Amino acid sequence: MRNYLQKMKVFLMVTVLLFAAVITVNAQSREVSGTVLDKTMGDPLPGVTVLVKGTTRGTNTDLDGKFTISLQPGDQVLVFSFVGFTAQEITVGNQSIINVELEEDITSLQEAVVIGYGTQDKKEITSSVASVGVEGFNKGNFTNPQSLLTGKVAGLNISTPGGSPNAQPTVRLRGISSFGANSAPLVVLDGVIGASIDAVDPNDIETIDVLKDASAAAIYGTRGAAGVILITTKKGSTKKGFSNVTINTFGTAEQATGLIPVLSPDEFRARRPESADFGQNTNWRDEILRTALNGTTNASLSGGFENTSYFASVNYRSNQGVVKNSGRETLNTRLNLSHGALNNRLRMNLNLAFTDTEANDVPGEALLYATILNPTMPVFDNSPNGLLNGGFFQPSGFDNNNPVALINTRTNQTKVRNALYSYRAEYDITDDLIVSAQFSQDVLNTLNGQYSSRLDGAPGGGRANNGIAQQNTFDRTNTIISGNLRYEKEIVNGLNMSLLGGVETQLSSERAFGVQARQFLYDQGWNNLGAAGIRFGENTNLYSNATKSTLNSVFGRANFNYRNIYFFSATVRAETFSGFGIQNQTGYFPAFSAGVDLTQIFDMGPFNQFKLRSSFGIVGQLPASPTLAIGIYQNGNRIQLDPTDLNTAWVAPRQNTNPNQFLQWETTREITFGLDYALFNGKISGSMDYYRRNLQDLLFEVGVNVGQPNPFNPRADQPGQFFPYTAGSIWANIAGLNSAGFEFLMTADRINLGGGVTWTPTAIFTIYQRARIQDIGAGGLTLPEIRRGVPGAPGVNNAQVIRNIEGERVGDIYGPRLEGILDDGRTVLSTESPDEFERLGNALPTGDFGFTNQFNYKNWDLNFLLRGSWGHQMLNSFRLFYEGDGNATWNSVITSNTPTDPVISNAPSQISDFYIERGDFVRLDNLQLGYTVPTKSPLISNLRFYAGVQNLFTISSFTGVDPEVRWTDGGDQLAPGIERRDTYFIPRIWTTGLTITFK
Repeated sequence: MRNYLQKMKVFLMVTVLLFAAVITVNAQSREVSGTVLDKTMGDPLPGVTVLVKGTTRGTNTDLDGKFTISLQPGDQVLVFSFVGFTAQEITVGNQSIINVELEEDITSLQEAVVIGYGTQDKKEITSSVASVGVEGFNKGNFTNPQSLLTGKVAGLNISTPGGSPNAQPTVRLRGISSFGANSAPLVVLDGVIGASIDAVDPNDIETIDVLKDASAAAIYGTRGAAGVILITTKKGSTKKGFSNVTINTFGTAEQATGLIPVLSPDEFRARRPESADFGQNTNWRDEILRTALNGTTNASLSGGFENTSYFASVNYRSNQGVVKNSGRETLNTRLNLSHGALNNRLRMNLNLAFTDTEANDVPGEALLYATILNPTMPVFDNSPNGLLNGGFFQPSGFDNNNPVALINTRTNQTKVRNALYSYRAEYDITDDLIVSAQFSQDVLNTLNGQYSSRLDGAPGGGRANNGIAQQNTFDRTNTIISGNLRYEKEIVNGLNMSLLGGVETQLSSERAFGVQARQFLYDQGWNNLGAAGIRFGENTNLYSNATKSTLNSVFGRANFNYRNIYFFSATVRAETFSGFGIQNQTGYFPAFSAGVDLTQIFDMGPFNQFKLRSSFGIVGQLPASPTLAIGIYQNGNRIQLDPTDLNTAWVAPRQNTNPNQFLQWETTREITFGLDYALFNGKISGSMDYYRRNLQDLLFEVGVNVGQPNPFNPRADQPGQFFPYTAGSIWANIAGLNSAGFEFLMTADRINLGGGVTWTPTAIFTIYQRARIQDIGAGGLTLPEIRRGVPGAPGVNNAQVIRNIEGERVGDIYGPRLEGILDDGRTVLSTESPDEFERLGNALPTGDFGFTNQFNYKNWDLNFLLRGSWGHQMLNSFRLFYEGDGNATWNSVITSNTPTDPVISNAPSQISDFYIERGDFVRLDNLQLGYTVPTKSPLISNLRFYAGVQNLFTISSFTGVDPEVRWTDGGDQLAPGIERRDTYFIPRIWTTGLTITFK
């Protein structure tokens, strides 16, 4: 009994003590509640972590951004944190309600840079990589994503000579990187390697990362020699229960600018014989030009719920050209879907995109004739002969056509459909080991139809053939299957390691088909080829072809970071390509890079980053076709053994090229030394890079003598013997290129100019050491020089003016010098023999620059970009052919460089230094002024109006159509620097639009 009573006393005492403690605690504890909002959007933020500072006690906000938390004695500060936003600390004091607005952390969002098969913090990167986000993109009406980067990345030159709405820009990273294979950087879209650039609309792009050096690009092996452009599209929100709709719509008015001055009708009459006067006053350019009115609308839906985020968009673009009957319409749709399962250890991504484009082109010669045709000729001819030409006046004589008739009697339509599917899954096996797999397929279908009407009276046109129609199709499918393992671990205190290993297979197939026929009873267009009466012979054609190739790869990468001071990276990729010679189908591409941030070791005053880095890498380049290593056969002539019996007609095969068992990838070896710097806590930042590049085994098609032994095709049955050449050419690895350059980037963040105005300037420039050709020749093939670039008819079609000589620079321009102009206007040249021509200049630039400026004042913003290139020369074809009075039919060009006393009187027989002009230019590429309307609407979170102009002015001494660098001539990379006479007129584009976001 005593023990029992004792136990009861103890129990009652403990109960009383516990009750007293609870009362005391309840008396001292209290609750704090509130709401957390997105400061920019004004929306509630669900899932925000609210912690008592110094403890693990906390809570999360609900779907409405609301929270409630219990505080204990001594709790003084709450910490609010959310991914993508700057954490905020709030002192509680006596407050019971705390409302917080979190700001988006732009800096942290931009720290992760896509580097291929993953991302890396910007501070850890030791190779040459540039990253541009949506805020840094060019502003304006752009039909292709590359133009978003024009003037934005040091070493990246993006040029679109002329202003055709259907022209794709020429993109070169660190200058020329090949002359037989592709010199454009590899495009990787949301991890899909080699994706069609048509598969994405500029409105849908979030960031573009550029892998500039071989060390960064080596992870892509035989496809990275020209650099890599990684495009990441927009994703949905990670905020639970969040969604918004954004509409961006704008209209443009475009007018042709920079038209080459020519004689007026009265001036023409004064300088031509009376027989050349047709009695009219015609401005041919006014007849084919228009003010193009265009519109673009982008609508997107983004949001998230639970563990799912989504982004969907529709983009429509109407781009009329300033030349009548030219233009394009594009409809692009996209769906990006992400979902996390198994406590987010399994992450799945689905990207779907479909693009439908219809383009109309006009004959290039119409642009020529609109400039130089006799201005006294009429547009229309109502005579019986003119009615046969559709009522258009058709001049007689060589190279003399009515441009209005050309754009109305010839049709050239292209329909492009592109579908891109990408599926990716990633799973955390452990916290340190992640496995991922991706399947993607890029399907491109192109249909081109052309028709030359029965009313096309131009020489060789549709009238002479009673109509000519053709259809051409091209289909391409790229399928990529990839898998990798990633291991991330802190090995020892302060030393972090990231390992990546993977395998990949790319299956590519291409197919083309084309038909051309003539002799139509009446105009049917290109959709009814069966209506043609003649389907073989002159101006007819029938062809089809197909190719397949396989690229198998194994790759690995290791990154090390020691206390954010020392960094090291190593990459290797091994690839086997079925399109190379059987002796050389496998290649290995290693890379190494290292860096050190000296500010983590020494006190460097105003510098908060001073990272020195160096890298070395080897990358390759695939051939233009997977069939170059084998002997290619094509159709020969049609032979009818019995003229009375069609069943005796045969088409014999004809060998086009010889086989090369040793054909292999082009190889680029590159070393880079760089510096990343930041001063005054990041107020000023940038980078510098110096690189040297050596390219070997360049692919090129070489002429050979039929019957001679082919050293690239040994006989297996007779050692030491070779099969003979059976065709007149062979593809071989024959030469090398050496080049170097320096790149500079500097940006200042929001410089306060006073009065509430801030200025954010970014400056880039690049200095190129032009590529020089080395070691031309292989296997007995000797090519001391490669000549290219015939100016054309009339009179200048017997000399190739671009000469690429071993030991000299690519793109050197050769010709005679003008020694004088006689009193009667005849020109005197130093020589007429091409073998005696002198070097007159070089077509490739020695430098590029870009100067971006952003000004902000309250709700106003102003952006503009100045950019340019210097050091390149160009042949002004308009001046060469039409500067004098040597032809009674053509008009005369009268630029600031045109001699007037005396006037040139003879037709050209050669180019000369007189027609080689400097292409240096400075252009105000785009300017935009915007105003964001303050709104507290519960439905609208953002409303912005803007207006702008593209191509406002160009400063240049070049007197042709466009001083932009000509990297190629009709695709020929060994003939740069020639401005052809069919260059499209450059439009000045005025834009006005609005962006509105609904909650």
